[in-house]
Amino acid sequence: MAEKMIDEKELHDVEDGRPDQVPVGANEAIRRISKHSHDADEAMKAYAEQEGVDLTIDEATNKRLVKKIDMNLLPIMCTVYMLNFLDKTSISYASVMGIKDDISLVGDNYQWLGSMFYFGYLAWEYPTNLLLQRLPLGKYSALNVVLWGVTLACFAAVTNFSGAVAVRFFLGLFEAAVTPGFALITSQWYTKEEQGFRTGIWFSFNGFAQVFGGLLAYGIAVGVRRHGASLASWKILFVVFGLFTAAMGILFFFFVPDNQLNARWLSKPDRVRAIERIRKNEQGVGNKHFKWYQFREALTDPLTWMIVLYSLVADIPNGGITNFFSQLVVSLGYSEEESLLYGAPAGAVEVVTILGWGILTRYYGRRILLGAASLALSLLGAILIYALPPSYALSRLGGFYLTQASATAFVALLSLISSNVAGYTKKTTVAALYLIAYCIGNIIGPQTFRPEDAPDYDPAIVTIIVCWAFCLLLLAGIEVYCRWMNRVKLRVRASPGYVKVQMQEFLDLTDRENPEFVYVV
Repeated sequence: MAEKMIDEKELHDVEDGRPDQVPVGANEAIRRISKHSHDADEAMKAYAEQEGVDLTIDEATNKRLVKKIDMNLLPIMCTVYMLNFLDKTSISYASVMGIKDDISLVGDNYQWLGSMFYFGYLAWEYPTNLLLQRLPLGKYSALNVVLWGVTLACFAAVTNFSGAVAVRFFLGLFEAAVTPGFALITSQWYTKEEQGFRTGIWFSFNGFAQVFGGLLAYGIAVGVRRHGASLASWKILFVVFGLFTAAMGILFFFFVPDNQLNARWLSKPDRVRAIERIRKNEQGVGNKHFKWYQFREALTDPLTWMIVLYSLVADIPNGGITNFFSQLVVSLGYSEEESLLYGAPAGAVEVVTILGWGILTRYYGRRILLGAASLALSLLGAILIYALPPSYALSRLGGFYLTQASATAFVALLSLISSNVAGYTKKTTVAALYLIAYCIGNIIGPQTFRPEDAPDYDPAIVTIIVCWAFCLLLLAGIEVYCRWMNRVKLRVRASPGYVKVQMQEFLDLTDRENPEFVYVV
């Protein structure tokens, strides 16, 4: 396909809309590209600085770069994301370690503590996405990690419900930057083919957090019961998790760059090569200017609202299970200490399903279909919990473990925001809406686990079943829509008058306005 700059005569023809010069599809495509090409991606600076340098990337060079990127980014991203889940769900461990009695929680107080985290998350999600775009990405993310760690450690000083509400609110506020920030980092550094697997790797550490957190909470609870301690076991839990998180935030500040342009562990030519290798993403590495047209496009794109609706509905079950999983295991017939131990394998299920999904998508694609298969497995688990009688405790516990596969579908859509949404303002807007819906779902979720329904919580389990069944239909709709958009773009590229603009990949165009953009399914 030809690739050149649009000259003045071509642009004049396009703007006049002369049908004898450019077909309708190509006409509109070229007009929009020329209109928005003046405010390009940060990647263009790298090419200007390295003019004349050989940027050829053969297979060996690409493997070397990917290995270096993986080694410098993934270990710290995985650790921080593990702490992200561990810290927000530590309230579930504390619920069976004495916190309810110690700070006098009554009635639905615990439910509201579960939801309050997401009120903070919700309040700050869109502002923090704007800041992720305008401020240095790595440094701003690191600041939030440190602040949420300090906030969690402060939970040990709480003596009443009001104090716990304040801590949970600010914990949600500071954690709001983590998931969208990591999605942006993944889209900056990896090709579309690599993004699904890498997103799966760092997100799977939610599961590792559940394994590690359950075992550590069990060890602390048993140790304090047998040997005593100057602090209550739940307070020790918050201090340990909080201080470790703050320490990781400091390391994140020094090790994670804002983008390829200031990666200290890459040579200057390799920084540009690291950008060149993601050229085919048609996205670039970032633009710090807020663009109203991209914001409007995000709000009018049907794909945005299908993704957002999925997040809202899918996270109603997530909000309930995340905050009540220890109590849910107790309801299956196990003691409170056993619930800490028996909850750990649920994390292993999440790790296996997410990494399995990542490996399969790496070789076969089909992110949405494989995500839907994992969600169907979770739906089966919820049905087992609801349908089996209490005497089938082990089978119902197995059903609880299967519900943890639902995270895979969430990861699939999170990876689609990295891969299928282009234009930096549009991407941050869609990510914010996705996570705002995530917050709302997680606020609703704990409220379905009403005290009067304990210990079986049957109405909550029915809610989970209905939500996940509806989400399967939404996933099918998202796949159909993405495939249809790819056919539309193929017709535009095939138009006789279509011309690909030089460096079009780095003009900070949206996925809808760039004819070269291909949606991943």
